[in-house]
Amino acid sequence: MKATYSKHILQFKRPSGTSRGVMTEKETWLLKIEENDKIGIGECGILRTLSFDDRPDYENQLQWVIEHIHLGKDNLWEALRDWPSIQFGVEQAFLSLESDNPFVLFPSAFVQGKQAIPINGLIWMGEEAFMKEQIDEKLAQGFTCVKLKIGAIDFDAEINLLKYIRQHYNVDQIELRVDANGGFTVADAPRKLAQLAQLDIHSIEQPIKQHQIAEMAALCKTTALPIALDEELIGVTAYADKVALLQAIRPQYIILKPSLVGGFKGSQEWIEIAEQLQIKWWITSALESNIGLNAIAQWTFTLHSSLPQGLGTGALYTNNFDSPLEVKDGKLWYDKIKGWEL
Repeated sequence: MKATYSKHILQFKRPSGTSRGVMTEKETWLLKIEENDKIGIGECGILRTLSFDDRPDYENQLQWVIEHIHLGKDNLWEALRDWPSIQFGVEQAFLSLESDNPFVLFPSAFVQGKQAIPINGLIWMGEEAFMKEQIDEKLAQGFTCVKLKIGAIDFDAEINLLKYIRQHYNVDQIELRVDANGGFTVADAPRKLAQLAQLDIHSIEQPIKQHQIAEMAALCKTTALPIALDEELIGVTAYADKVALLQAIRPQYIILKPSLVGGFKGSQEWIEIAEQLQIKWWITSALESNIGLNAIAQWTFTLHSSLPQGLGTGALYTNNFDSPLEVKDGKLWYDKIKGWEL
């Protein structure tokens, strides 16, 4: 068995804004395993300033994996607790190697093209006119769940955008989610949550910055708008610490990005704990290329969640890998007639 890795810089079609800034590109690394004339491939991708393993020695750690690939998937996963995106890439690569088709990690009706995964349409931050243009586009494309990134422009302008949607579509027609990326202050959060709740918003992701446990717990206890933890989960790697965090905050939802929380196994730990505490969850990609997105989508389908998932990011890049993944009518489909091109 031998392993290699290669770096790939994904270029956004247009600059994409969050409350942490504007992104024009995203770094990712493809991990390849070869054994007995078979190939397995996985993606290790980080989000700068957000990923727990955004560190200067990232490629050194990838090289360590290459040199210790003989340890196998489970042993490597345990050794990489502080490197969640590499854990995820290792899981993918071994599942890919073990499969008859290196791009089918979880056989199902999804990869057979018989069933699809409901997803939310993602609206990026920007000038009001640009956000309105995106909203109209997503609604025309048949999405029944739309997620808006908020917190970067004037809050009143964002409220007006949400009102614009509600003037044309009621809560039974369009589910609205918002993601503040920690953009609210602790002092402002209750007022802003109350305003958003009046617009029949489904939920808000990470209203205040992570690591404010008592403040977030107080918000979750009193809010009229359900709160979903996202960034709060990043860097919490030990099972006992995951239990302690969810018990302390008691959010209404958690959102799992496998490359930020330790791949499939790390995500499954969060799901197990959340369900014991009656906390709901859904899965979101972390702007992976179609390699990682394919793995996440196939795994997500096997979980049989009825909620729209956050998996509609495959069309963001000018230089993504051609794949069978396709968004139609607000759902992610796998068109098995289409092939892969790396």
